[in-house]
Amino acid sequence: MEFRAIAKYVKHSPYKIRPMADVIRGKDVDYAINFLKSYRMKKAMPVIKVIESAVANAKNNGGVDKDQLVLSSIQVDQGPIFKYFKPGAMGRASVQKRRYCHISVKLAQKA
Repeated sequence: MEFRAIAKYVKHSPYKIRPMADVIRGKDVDYAINFLKSYRMKKAMPVIKVIESAVANAKNNGGVDKDQLVLSSIQVDQGPIFKYFKPGAMGRASVQKRRYCHISVKLAQKA
């Protein structure tokens, strides 16, 4: 059985979160959470929250313990891009881009 959780409109660039997702894909849930907690960067917090939400879904809906779960897939997709202007050199306005992302996690039971 598969359990999933999705976090939308996370205020971090997907280009910066994808390398973390690549490391923990296919690993145990305990290993993934411990790895992300030791990562010591703010951008790891939304990924931890999504994984813990998926674990809570598994416990509530399927009665599956945390020890029996594996991260079968984790995706970090591009969200909307918020564009705004800041003052630039010689009186010009330069475009700044605030990127958002959507994180989706699927957990499966160990075989």
